[in-house]
Amino acid sequence: MQVGLLGAGMIVHDLLSFAGEISEMKLEAICATPAEEAALQDLAEKYGIKEQYTDYDQMLQNPAIDTIYIGVPNHLHYTFAKKALLADKHVICEKPFTSNYQEAVELADLASERSLILLEAVSTRFLPNVLKIKELLPTLGEIKIVSANYPQYSSRYDAFKQGIVQPAFDPEKAGGALMDLNIYNINLLVTLFGSANKVNYQANIQKGIDTSGILNMDYGDFKAVCIAAKDCKAPIVTSIQGDKGCIIIEDSANVVAKFKLIMNDSANEEVYELNQGKHRMYHEFVAFCDIIDNQKAGTAKELMEVTLETMKVQTQARRTSDIVFPADVNAISK
Repeated sequence: MQVGLLGAGMIVHDLLSFAGEISEMKLEAICATPAEEAALQDLAEKYGIKEQYTDYDQMLQNPAIDTIYIGVPNHLHYTFAKKALLADKHVICEKPFTSNYQEAVELADLASERSLILLEAVSTRFLPNVLKIKELLPTLGEIKIVSANYPQYSSRYDAFKQGIVQPAFDPEKAGGALMDLNIYNINLLVTLFGSANKVNYQANIQKGIDTSGILNMDYGDFKAVCIAAKDCKAPIVTSIQGDKGCIIIEDSANVVAKFKLIMNDSANEEVYELNQGKHRMYHEFVAFCDIIDNQKAGTAKELMEVTLETMKVQTQARRTSDIVFPADVNAISK
């Protein structure tokens, strides 16, 4: 997989911190804004990236690149992914995949028409611990309750309270707690259980954006609640409760460093730690290399179905709380 990186922010730094461990991933180029040119040069030198660009269109013309990784703010995902697909590049786009469901469907259709691989970069689906949890679900009996709580007080919230609105809290840039944190909880639920029957989001709204909120997902036979907050802090924990036992995760759905299996008929806890001590994003990029290098279109399609369902949930959830992004208005006007 020959990659052109778009962005120079924290998520790109995360990726570069372990990229050298994956021999199948070749870093051909990196692109960011002209204001970030010095940072680009530093990253290129540090990680052996061959080319640097401040013009995205120029990077897309580079024939050595077969895949674009998009690590820019949420509201730009759709535009830059579409440009890459039209340039006949495979695309790996950071979470949240797009601002709304309609954009996601359009990109998925475009990738299919052009026989290109389109993937969402969200670690949750690829973590060995999550895959093991999915395998163990039948041992819990009938699932009754799922609760996922991901509170993480944001340093940007202090500025937000003073009237300084940064992208993480900007409705114009598809920000908010749902899109930043609760999206991982949604991914976990959809990965493990598929589509919910009903979705409802009760959000704490300030200046048109959710700073925290409670998402209810009704699966018919069981109920799930996904909580996320950028305006307060508490222990992070997810529990999956069945009539024969439960699974407890004591960190966020994008990390799942370990989990406990506790059965009703046993006083013992089984602890699973299967992620091999790797960076939380490592396993997804190993999978991406395999999918793209071996053109596993079927696997990519299955993963895109999870992405589309996740985007449908977040779009429906925002509607129930009247959280509107510019992309939603554009979708209505089309």
